[in-house]
Amino acid sequence: MHICCANCYLYPFQTLVSKGIDAKGLWFNPNIHPYTEYQIRLDALHKLQNLWNLDIEYIDHYGLKEFIRAVVNKEKYGERCYFCYLMRLEETAKIAKKMGLDGFTTTLLASPHQNFDMIVKLGKEMGRKYSVPFYLEDFREGWKTGISMSKELRLYRQKYCGCIYSEMERYLKKQKAKG
Repeated sequence: MHICCANCYLYPFQTLVSKGIDAKGLWFNPNIHPYTEYQIRLDALHKLQNLWNLDIEYIDHYGLKEFIRAVVNKEKYGERCYFCYLMRLEETAKIAKKMGLDGFTTTLLASPHQNFDMIVKLGKEMGRKYSVPFYLEDFREGWKTGISMSKELRLYRQKYCGCIYSEMERYLKKQKAKG
């Protein structure tokens, strides 16, 4: 399971385990900005891993330059998200195939702030491309449960999806609301 952050992993992980599905996590988020945010989210996942004794692989690559180069002139919400989802789902599918796993999925399916339909479409495409099934489940119903759990565990809770553009948009909205 691709993990965008520790908070979004909580509910999907417990859901899979309750169904008897072994979940192996993968941290791969080269889009997160700034680096300090990237590191705080990574540290939160390490904390969760230690608390719950989780099986997680890490691709600790801060790829902001590559992400920005790929989305230049595609900064609009949706266009940039397409690439962001694609790069993470493709890497997850490749690794699932390489490890001989039965399938792959993503914690992005847990957030009501993400484009669910686009994630599903890309997940299925990557599943076909790498001959490893994309596991589809709408984890959004557990969004509030995950928030409660993350507060109980005292995990860092981010305020934007992670990319430089969502950070900018979030804080510009705050500025406009003040003015």
